[in-house]
Amino acid sequence: MRRVFTIAHTVWLEMVRRKDMYVLLVLLLTLLFVLMSLNVFGLAGMVRHVLDTGLLLTWLFGWVLAVNVSTRQLPREESQRTIYPLLAKPVSRAELLVGKWLGACTITGAALVVFYLAILLLTLLRGGRGAFNWVTAGQAFFLHFVFVAIVAAVGTMLSTRMNYDASASISYVLTLGAFLIVPRVPHLVTLETGFTRGGLLVLYYLLPHLELFDLRRRLVHDWGPANWSAILFSVAYGLLLVAACLLLAWLGYRKKRFSRSDAI
Repeated sequence: MRRVFTIAHTVWLEMVRRKDMYVLLVLLLTLLFVLMSLNVFGLAGMVRHVLDTGLLLTWLFGWVLAVNVSTRQLPREESQRTIYPLLAKPVSRAELLVGKWLGACTITGAALVVFYLAILLLTLLRGGRGAFNWVTAGQAFFLHFVFVAIVAAVGTMLSTRMNYDASASISYVLTLGAFLIVPRVPHLVTLETGFTRGGLLVLYYLLPHLELFDLRRRLVHDWGPANWSAILFSVAYGLLLVAACLLLAWLGYRKKRFSRSDAI
């Protein structure tokens, strides 16, 4: 496990060297600016609207960050030829994959902590002291973190066989489609027949149900904490998805051959 944590630490160091922390700062400032500018539209007193907008932007920023960081790691190592000294050390490919995933996952999770704190602080400053339940907020953040862990695992899996552009693009399409389309399949199948109906059912059972990790409505409308058994089921499902993606990543990467003459 020490080697896994060391690799994850190098991902953090890379973020600092590449000045990606400035990107996080820009995202945070954008979030704060949008929330504060709601005064312009006479929405200063609508605490729930501020909370809803902030959570939407946080989900968008977290999704983009998880995809970009996770899909960049392996292609960058291969293109810069730093993959050779990495694999020459006593580091297995499984450890390399898990370390890269863990680094991308924790970086995005740290950004989520900052985003959530900024949103909750602004909500409190707007007089929304009783606008949300703290237990619900904790559940929402925790499931959101599981969501970005899944997205990072998907990006890591795809980056084992593709370059950065291809893996990032497919990660965006796959995760966005799963988040937006899968929840609507039960309704859509009642409107379709034949091959289309069968295809929708296949998508419903094959694509991950990422909507299970979205508690924004419950938090914004103060519906109270979710049932803890449902939370535990969602976490177990998320961990299963992460494990499946990392297993597929390892199966696709364990016998991959590298050539110094390849232009990756």
